[in-house]
Amino acid sequence: MIQVLRGSWALLLGLTLIMLGNGMQGTLLGIRGGIEGFAPFEMSIVMSSYFLGFLLGSTFTPELLRNVGHVRVFAALGSTISAVLVIYALLPDWHAWALLRVVIGFCFSGVYITSESWLNATSTNETRGQALSAYMMVQMIGIIAAQAMLNLADPGGFVLFIIPSVLVSLAFTPILLTAGHPPAFDKTQPLSFVRLYRASPLGCVGMFLVGGIFAALWGMASVFGTTAGLSVGEISIFVGCIYAGGLVFQFPIGWASDRMDRRLLILVLAVVAGLAMVPAAIFPLPFWALLPVAVIAGGIANPLYSLLVAYTNDFLDNSDMAAASAGLLFINGLGAIGGPLITGWAMEVFGPPGFFLYIGVLMAMLALYAGWRMTRRPSLSSDQTGAFAPLSPTASAIAVEAALGAAQEDGPQDHGPQDHGPQEPVERPAT
Repeated sequence: MIQVLRGSWALLLGLTLIMLGNGMQGTLLGIRGGIEGFAPFEMSIVMSSYFLGFLLGSTFTPELLRNVGHVRVFAALGSTISAVLVIYALLPDWHAWALLRVVIGFCFSGVYITSESWLNATSTNETRGQALSAYMMVQMIGIIAAQAMLNLADPGGFVLFIIPSVLVSLAFTPILLTAGHPPAFDKTQPLSFVRLYRASPLGCVGMFLVGGIFAALWGMASVFGTTAGLSVGEISIFVGCIYAGGLVFQFPIGWASDRMDRRLLILVLAVVAGLAMVPAAIFPLPFWALLPVAVIAGGIANPLYSLLVAYTNDFLDNSDMAAASAGLLFINGLGAIGGPLITGWAMEVFGPPGFFLYIGVLMAMLALYAGWRMTRRPSLSSDQTGAFAPLSPTASAIAVEAALGAAQEDGPQDHGPQDHGPQEPVERPAT
């Protein structure tokens, strides 16, 4: 790990500052939207727009990198993010915010792709797994710390918009001054969604549902807090608990993932999370009772993303890994776009408990589908599966591919039969 920090400290420091800025702006908009009198559904459009921009960024940034280069793309996106963070306060209108969220989502997606390709290129086969672990840890810590910074000033003023703008501007200084030769960016041949679905139906359906869950937690948690009448300090603690749970639960769930049928683990986790949402969806819980619900929701939703990626990887040939990573992220992005919209509608109809109702329903759908898939084919033994790789739902296809590659080096190389069902025997893919 010391070798990783020595070679990537500037990138990791810059990413910490970037995540502080991104974590602040997401929660701050939900709070400021309540101050401005925006309805929950209006704010859901604002929050959903980020994921639309993020999906567009993941699609078009690779072409920008090949045509313009990493340094120019990195600098341009960073400058745009810094500007948008200030413009939010200048244009307190939800229509303008929605457009700005598309722009900033595009930019953050491009920043992640650029930085992850740099991190991947500066790592060796021996250090890549540690580098990616440090990268994911930095992301989560940055988001959690950002929630505490919301208490530094009045969310009705300009200061809390200026702080993340400054942080993001400073983030690019160590990165651009210490970055070596920009890495090559190869074009990945796409894997059709039909082939991806045939490889793992649960992986595809699960990624779509988890995308909707994560987007609701990321985008609408602060909107829920504002609608429920929580203070700024309480909202920051509530959102922080969501990400703290995601950080802590990754490790025990990853340990279990490598030792049991991953479909059963997905089913159990979805059931636990769904049941945990029931009290909050029925009763107006006091603040202290909301915190364990937040920990469970985030603590299960984040590892479920990594678990579904690992499960899908169990049925992929090495040569399909990069294309499959891009396909899974696209499916996840589609689910993420709809997540805040449906959550906003649920909160308009059922009030603040609609936030938990939506998450509970999607968890129930995931549990039911995982249970049905368990009837379609026998489970793989632990020696037929690759290792679990902790991932953030905000990671790009580059990080997902690199993490899966590192996990395959730690796990067996003989993959099980494709997930078509027991009635469709197929040959094992070569690895």
